[in-house]
Amino acid sequence: MTVLEETAPATAAAASLSGVTKRFGSGPNVLEDVTLDVAPGEFLCLLGASGCGKSTLLSLLAGLDAPTAGTIEIPGGRPALMFQEPALFPWLTASQNIELALRLRGAKSKKARQERAAELLDLVRLRDAGAKRVHELSGGMRQRVAMARALAQDSHVLLMDEPFAALDAITRDVLHEELVRLRLSQQLTVVFVTHNVREAVRLGDRVALLSSRPGRVVKEYDVNIGQPRRIESPEVAALSVAITEDLRSEIRRHGGQS
Repeated sequence: MTVLEETAPATAAAASLSGVTKRFGSGPNVLEDVTLDVAPGEFLCLLGASGCGKSTLLSLLAGLDAPTAGTIEIPGGRPALMFQEPALFPWLTASQNIELALRLRGAKSKKARQERAAELLDLVRLRDAGAKRVHELSGGMRQRVAMARALAQDSHVLLMDEPFAALDAITRDVLHEELVRLRLSQQLTVVFVTHNVREAVRLGDRVALLSSRPGRVVKEYDVNIGQPRRIESPEVAALSVAITEDLRSEIRRHGGQS
């Protein structure tokens, strides 16, 4: 029996997966027997080769799909989700994109939505960009708006699917700093999918390495490096090298799948 729980289970985890398996139709398993607990306030990075099921796992956590077997428990209700592409509506302003999320969440007062959108734009340091349309925003600014829209869902669990992959290195580094700041100030639990080992070590409290299909958790790493943390620091580099070697071994073990 598969269950997606939104009532508080007998666990302190912000999100919990137990024996989660996923396949589509009669095809092979994409994920197999995944068991993970994410502590409140933890930043967990999911790492693995392309096609290992990272994004599928995030979709299951988001409630966009159901597991074939196993259970998923989200005590605090449905998480917020942020994709690689900002997916903003181009005919709306930055503020209106956030206001729409607030309206869908049930905020009925237009004035209240406008005030909250302004607060969220200020939180992501886009105070003066509320009246701008999408084509007037840089890639980094669009992702900030997408982040503000995710925060508008008022969830303490934020799921992020390679949100910075399409950005240049400098913009990505700036948004890493912003995400760390927001995560701490808003007391967020973050599950972050990436294929970039250094990004995972730069951001995460813990990194979970998934095998190639079917995706299983084959190794976990505690990142005992204090924040603020730089992507080019020797400590980040050293752990990244170790994880990369394990990732390469896992890919080779599965016949070079990528």
